[in-house]
Amino acid sequence: MLPRLMVALLFLTIAVILSEGCELDQMRYGCRIYNAECNCGYGCKSEYRYDNNNDCKLALEGGRNDICSHSKPCMNNGSCSQISSDPGFKCRCEGTGFYGTYCETPCPQPDNLLFRGQYPYECVVI
Repeated sequence: MLPRLMVALLFLTIAVILSEGCELDQMRYGCRIYNAECNCGYGCKSEYRYDNNNDCKLALEGGRNDICSHSKPCMNNGSCSQISSDPGFKCRCEGTGFYGTYCETPCPQPDNLLFRGQYPYECVVI
């Protein structure tokens, strides 16, 4: 029984860390450009730049406003999402072996005694 409880608590902890939630008054339905496609859903206002799929597609057609397509800021196979807050994009590094704003920093090995600080959630492998 105890191992199941520990697994459930670990899963809940990881889910909270990965959710990077926002306050309820900061939630909305919207769309964003993700890997050169429109992706719509419900989440934090800062992550969904466009009000609807049509606005998102119009931005995609223009291309020049999509920082992800234009400058490709994410390294090491990170996925880029265009967002409304600065710097205008967010790199998703999960599963790449890297973390950081641009997925530029290699994940520390679990046995690295020199690593100090909180272990990056992008580096957690389940």
